[in-house]
Amino acid sequence: ILTVTLNAALDVTYDVDALVAPGTNRVRSVVQRAGGKGVNVARTLHALAHDVVLTGFAGAEVKAELRTAGLHDEFVDTPGRRTITVVDGVDATVLCEPGPVISAEQWAFLIEQVHSLAVDASAVVLSGSLPPGVPEDAYAQLGRAAGDHPVLLDTSGPALLAGLAATPAVVKPNRDELAELGASPESLLAGGAGAVVVSCGAEGLTAVTDAGSWRARPPEVVTGNPTGAGDAVVAALAATVAEPWPERLRDAVALSAATVLAPVAGEFDRAAYERFRPAVTVEEI
Repeated sequence: ILTVTLNAALDVTYDVDALVAPGTNRVRSVVQRAGGKGVNVARTLHALAHDVVLTGFAGAEVKAELRTAGLHDEFVDTPGRRTITVVDGVDATVLCEPGPVISAEQWAFLIEQVHSLAVDASAVVLSGSLPPGVPEDAYAQLGRAAGDHPVLLDTSGPALLAGLAATPAVVKPNRDELAELGASPESLLAGGAGAVVVSCGAEGLTAVTDAGSWRARPPEVVTGNPTGAGDAVVAALAATVAEPWPERLRDAVALSAATVLAPVAGEFDRAAYERFRPAVTVEEI
């Protein structure tokens, strides 16, 4: 499975008792590691024993941390970028630095690289925000570079709408992103998506496809760090491209809920995942 992260970052997670803003916050612990939506997807797939390759744009700190984690990356070198996540046990606040400006030469090189790497991929994941310098239809170009391989697109705003031109197999907005676009799952299907899976937070997922529509709910409400829960959904959908939709959604909801219980994005509580999966409710709508 190939994951493409155009705006990879060094993620810094601060754990606090309670976030006070404005005010002074005492940090209990700090975790630093490579992040970005596609990186989180790749970490989850790697933990599930899937063969995964990462590409996109990343700085030296990100690439070094990925090597330490045993992940195979083919990132194009750029200056570094960081995100700061403050977790208080109930919710998370995220601060995202802008990415480096990508040159036309770097962009052309990545397009060719995705075309080459996708040849051996069972699925291609395109996720995250766009760094400065790339075209607005970046995901449409990358989707076309992936050829006939299933493409899963997880982004927002104009980048999502423009990406529909490459007819991705799945797009995964969350409920707020749909509202910001003034769009519906049906309109995204009409725009070119093969299926639309909407993240609805603690309520689970809703999938609208040409073959039918389903709603999947977790067996219990979980609290913790929701950062990366949507990436876990994408990882599960990428790993189950050949399975029926109810099974794909059951796996995605269980993995997403188990991710909320983990301290940082890209990890999940394996015992909870195994416990949740058979208990997820999936109903046709």
